[in-house]
Amino acid sequence: MDWARAIEINHAALTRIVAALIAMLGLAAEGAAARLPQPLYRRALSVLRPAESAVRRLIVIIAKGIVMKPHAVRPMPKGLALARVGGARASFQLFDSRKRFGPSRRWSAGRKIAPRVFVFGASPLVPLFQPRQPDRAEPEIDDGMVGAARLLRRLAAVRTALDNLPRQAKRLARWQARRERMASPRFKSPLRPGLPPGYCRQPKHEVDAVLRECHALARDALNEDTS
Repeated sequence: MDWARAIEINHAALTRIVAALIAMLGLAAEGAAARLPQPLYRRALSVLRPAESAVRRLIVIIAKGIVMKPHAVRPMPKGLALARVGGARASFQLFDSRKRFGPSRRWSAGRKIAPRVFVFGASPLVPLFQPRQPDRAEPEIDDGMVGAARLLRRLAAVRTALDNLPRQAKRLARWQARRERMASPRFKSPLRPGLPPGYCRQPKHEVDAVLRECHALARDALNEDTS
């Protein structure tokens, strides 16, 4: 297997896809708005999620055979400037988000159970025991815009990772070394079981084909390392 050629082809494709996504969102200039039209937001997310998974698998391929020792925990040097987007650090996540099984967090967070207290009979103290009615907030105006700060951070992180894949591969090797030292880690592989995040069975965009290729190559790379 010509790993160098495979990395070169997929890296060029992902660089082109991310550049087109940045141009589509108008992020070439600094000070981009943190709100986007909802259709544009969804379209960008449908490309960004598989692009993240493909870049993650490209890093797995490059990290094949790299052995690193985990860094000792030490305080951050003073005066070190961090690349930030919208006030938050842009750092690419090296492992897939795991699937959640059980009640939805959104559903459970939205339901708030309050005690029901009833006081019968007329008494001057009755108003003290009656639950206070919450003030009704003003209805929000639906202007069709969506907050995109987190989306922009993720896009910046992908671009940064693509600009220096060898550095990201070393980060992954150190992450794996730390996992090996843990007594009972939740997971050791950066790739989650099954299909990757953003995977589409019927490719609709170039990034879907790139993700499929990178996923197969990353699986082969992991199998070679464990054999």
